[in-house]
Amino acid sequence: MDREESRKIVEALLFVSDKPVSIETLTDVVKNIEPAEVRSIIEELNTEYASSGRSFQIKEIAGGFQMLTDPVYSRWISALYKKGPDKLSGPSLETLAIIAYKQPITRSDIEAIRGVNVDGVLHTLEERKFIKTKGRLDAPGRPILYGTTGEFLQHFGLRSLEELPKLKEFQESDLDFVREKNRADVVDTSTGRLHIQEAPLPAGAPPQAEEAPPQAPEPQQQESAAPQPEPVAAESDPNKENVNGPEELTKEN
Repeated sequence: MDREESRKIVEALLFVSDKPVSIETLTDVVKNIEPAEVRSIIEELNTEYASSGRSFQIKEIAGGFQMLTDPVYSRWISALYKKGPDKLSGPSLETLAIIAYKQPITRSDIEAIRGVNVDGVLHTLEERKFIKTKGRLDAPGRPILYGTTGEFLQHFGLRSLEELPKLKEFQESDLDFVREKNRADVVDTSTGRLHIQEAPLPAGAPPQAEEAPPQAPEPQQQESAAPQPEPVAAESDPNKENVNGPEELTKEN
């Protein structure tokens, strides 16, 4: 079998598959082809798709390769299948993130981090096949351990868990960006003024220190006091009556 024929077979297999196909599976099906050659064929196909402006490409996710459409066209694809956006709720995403980074992890440990009951959320994630049980902890009661699945990697477009963002890459400035993005502008109907209402921080985020109120400037100490005017004696008016009475008048004369 020549390379051109192998190239067409690999493309056909990836085209009809609804899930990632590993290189091992492709070599078993195609026969007489090395894993390095399969990867080289996939790179050639992607180069051809990009140069011709195709609406799809081959992505390496969840330990295999899958032909995926460009996210730009998701609106029309959703309309074709009459399917709404496939989104997870906030609590589900928080719980899934905890499991992804801390797996294997027990339900009680998840609740200790989130501070709420997670029975319903775990059930939802198991139904979506994003998590599964990975044995039991060797402790009293032998609680169930949870971990992520291949569907989790496939849904988020990850080749492996090593592609998860490192926790140390997140800083407090990222929380400021989230707060700025999610803040709500509220109009006071009584005054007509616009007030900015900050959105709450994500669960587990460190509280920010409150800004100190502005201090009034201290008055500068004057070097010397301003000179006080000296009292001026009132001039006597000869035409003005003497208010002291006739006795005082006799003394003056």
